[in-house]
Amino acid sequence: MNKLLFLALGAACGTTWAQTPATNPMPDGSRDMYAGLGVQSAPRWDGTGSRKVSALPVLQVQWSNGLFISGMSAGMHLSDDPTFEYGPLLAVQPGRDRTGTGQAIGGIGSTDTMLIGPVPEPIDKRNMRNTDLDGMDKIGARLQGGAFANYYVTPQWRLMSSLLYGAGNDHDGARLDLGVQRLAVELGARHHVSLSAGVTVVNRNYNQTYFGVTAAEVSRSRFSYYEAGGGLQDAHVGVRWNWAWSPSWMLTSNLQARRLLGSAAHSPLVERSTNLTVSTAIAYRF
Repeated sequence: MNKLLFLALGAACGTTWAQTPATNPMPDGSRDMYAGLGVQSAPRWDGTGSRKVSALPVLQVQWSNGLFISGMSAGMHLSDDPTFEYGPLLAVQPGRDRTGTGQAIGGIGSTDTMLIGPVPEPIDKRNMRNTDLDGMDKIGARLQGGAFANYYVTPQWRLMSSLLYGAGNDHDGARLDLGVQRLAVELGARHHVSLSAGVTVVNRNYNQTYFGVTAAEVSRSRFSYYEAGGGLQDAHVGVRWNWAWSPSWMLTSNLQARRLLGSAAHSPLVERSTNLTVSTAIAYRF
């Protein structure tokens, strides 16, 4: 079997950084593709204490010319140097409504939480449900653009980085991810484990969009006013286990722990600064 691709789970992109598959030399005109479906348990939004379980699509495609699709990100390997990978990167940032971060398109969403009229009725915040983002502005899904660069310290270890811009309703949120990854450790002929760790740095506009609370939102929600600043947003570690049942079928499972830091951790939207995301999916190789 050829080297297993590092699968990225598309629905997790809201809380994890855009992973880029390792360069996989292939004959000209060929491609390598995995697609599948699984389940994920994740926080309903960054920093909440409530969770949701949802279906999780899996997609990764890599072409011999360097183009790739990995979950909700896409890019192109431009380097011919086997120790240094770089290229352009696009990624979709999922939106957020009153129920939390989601991947579905459409729906009524948060429009029912807007206050209409010049003199709104007072809100009794004691009677509001403490598991929703009622009154917070809806954040639309956004296409971000940027670049990635990875450097192989050894054939098994690589330093990873990606910079993306365009998140938030004003398209002005920027996010820098820095990390290290241990590529697939073979545990027998059918089992491979990958380890990763990293930090996320964002600008003020990014943090204000997802962790700030405006004066208008205070008047219609249970949250207090908060201005979020830029800087270090989180630290995260992860482990992925790929179990190859055959040359075409595999089970891919992922566990990621994320701890919010700095201005994001002090947001009134945050109920707990550390959260886990767990997923498992069956994927087929075409």
